Amino acid sequence: MSKTGDTAASSGGGEADRYARGWDKLREIHSEAGEQVLATLAEIAPDFARYLIEFPFGDIYTRPQLDLKSREIAVIASLTTQGNAAPQLKVHIQAALNVGCTRQEVLEVIMQMAVYAGFPAALNGMLVAKEAFAEYDAKG
Repeated sequence: MSKTGDTAASSGGGEADRYARGWDKLREIHSEAGEQVLATLAEIAPDFARYLIEFPFGDIYTRPQLDLKSREIAVIASLTTQGNAAPQLKVHIQAALNVGCTRQEVLEVIMQMAVYAGFPAALNGMLVAKEAFAEYDAKG
């Protein structure tokens, strides 16, 4: 990283570069979920689908300051506290497992959120985790 704060992810390249970087990173984390979201949005909002690849995965996830495990822990915490993002929480719990988080780490993060978002949010997060783990196991 340079003294100005530039990183490899933000140091240039066009939209195609952002998309390619994002798609590569998403593939590394959870390609199946990414493909499903893109397919769902392709007909109704292809620009939004592109934004989902370019910004979070092409610009943010590719930054070197945090590893993927740390990023997924942060996402799980955030989605748990929101309380209205069960499908996204499920995907990111599975992504966390894909990048090296243990089930106990996932559950501990969700449990920690009871302090900040309340027991209902943490309880809902635990129920989503149960579903995510079952689907993850079923896919082998």
